[in-house]
Amino acid sequence: MADKPQKGEILGVPYNFERPSLGRMLSSYWKPGQKMLVKKPFGVGYTLNLANWRSWIVVAVVAVLLWQERSSSAPGSDLEDDDDEDDGPVEVIVD
Repeated sequence: MADKPQKGEILGVPYNFERPSLGRMLSSYWKPGQKMLVKKPFGVGYTLNLANWRSWIVVAVVAVLLWQERSSSAPGSDLEDDDDEDDGPVEVIVD
């Protein structure tokens, strides 16, 4: 029986299931002169190239959004201070 290929592309999406090494992992996330997205060192798809300045903008935006989400859902936030708001069922009558 023929061996299945360990890396390649399916419908334009790269895959790589070769055993990862530390050198290959580190070199795949830092590729100066390449685009923002590069092939993943292990798995399916693409990952961020941290040598590209656009990737750092993406990381910063994600960090700000996560911080904002966690700070707004924290106990005692402004959204939960409404005592008038009832979380019970609401009856809607339509004529």
